Amino acid sequence: MKTGKRNSITDVEGIKVGHVTLDKDNIKTGVTAVLPHAGNLFKEKVFAAAHVINGFGKTTGLVQIEELGTIETPIILTNTLSVGIASDALIAYMLDKNDDIGLTTGTVNPVVCECNDGYLNDIRGRHIKKEHVLKALENADVEFEEGSVGAGTGMSCYKLKGGIGTASRIITLDGNEYTVGAFVLTNMGQKRDLIIDSRFVGRIIEKIDETKDLEEDKGSIIIILASDIPMTHRQLKRISKRSVVGLSRTGSYIGNGSGEIVISFTTANRFSHYKKEDIFEMKMIHENNMDLVFRAVAECTEEAILNSLITANTTIGRDGNIRKSLKEYMHILLEKKISAIL
Repeated sequence: MKTGKRNSITDVEGIKVGHVTLDKDNIKTGVTAVLPHAGNLFKEKVFAAAHVINGFGKTTGLVQIEELGTIETPIILTNTLSVGIASDALIAYMLDKNDDIGLTTGTVNPVVCECNDGYLNDIRGRHIKKEHVLKALENADVEFEEGSVGAGTGMSCYKLKGGIGTASRIITLDGNEYTVGAFVLTNMGQKRDLIIDSRFVGRIIEKIDETKDLEEDKGSIIIILASDIPMTHRQLKRISKRSVVGLSRTGSYIGNGSGEIVISFTTANRFSHYKKEDIFEMKMIHENNMDLVFRAVAECTEEAILNSLITANTTIGRDGNIRKSLKEYMHILLEKKISAIL
C-alpha cells in the first residue's frame, strides 16, 4: 500500500514524538513520548482501545482505556523499572497544564509503557529521572529518529539491536486520503525466528556468526497504532488485534515470557472532558471498509518492526553484552548466495 509522506506515525496530522537518550558506559536507556495531538489531551481526549496479545508487561493506564475508550495523556515509553518515575512525571506534566485536575474535576490516567532493556542497560540503577520524561515531552516533533534512541536505546529485537520503529499507509475513502500509522518499541524474539520478506534471515545470521540462540523469548513489544479515520472504540479494538499479523510476519510466535501490548487511537473523534450537550454525535468508518484498515495495520506494523532493526546501531552495553545491528549483515543478505549459506 502507499506510504505516507514520512512513512511515520506522524503522518497522522497532530501526532508528535520526542526522545531523551541516555547512552554512556553501562547506561543504555531512555524515554520516548508520543503525543496524540498538539492540544490539551485532558480536555480533548482521543478515542482509543488497548489489546493485550500476551500480558507479561507492566504498562499502566490500560484499564481506564478499556473501560472509557479514551486517552487523556501523552503515551510515555521507557524501561521496566522506570514506569513509576515516568508515571509520576507524566502526572506532574498534566497537573501543570490543568489546574482543575483533582480539585474541581477528577484525577488523570497516565499511560506508560515499558520493555526490559536489562541485557544492555544497568536497569537496576534506575537512571531515568523526572526531568528526562519532561524533556522527551518538550522535544516532541513530527520528525524524530528511529533505532537506538529514546526508550529504544537498550532494546533488543530477535537478539539483534532493536528499538524504535515506525511506518504509515494511506487509504482512500469517499475520495479522501486517510492515514494509518504504526509506532513500535521492539524488544522481542529469538534470532533464528527472524523473517524478512518471507526469508528466514535469522537462520542465515546464525550460520554467519556460527552461533546458536538458545535463550527463551522473554522480550516484549509495544505497538501504538494511530489514524485520522473516524472509528469507534470497538473498531479500534479490532484493528489492535490485527497488529499481530504484522508481528508474526517478522517471525514472532509470541513467547510465554514476552509482553505484547497494543494501544490504538484515532484523532478524528475527540471527546470533550466537560459536557457540552447530552447527546454526543460522532462518525465511524463503514464496517465493509475495515479490511482496508486491517491490511494497512498489518503492513505498517511489519515495516515498523523491520525499520527498528535496520536503523539501530551495534551496541555494547552492560558487562560487555553486545547486540549487533542488522546493518552488519545486509551486504550478505542482499547477495544471491543465501541458498549456499543455508
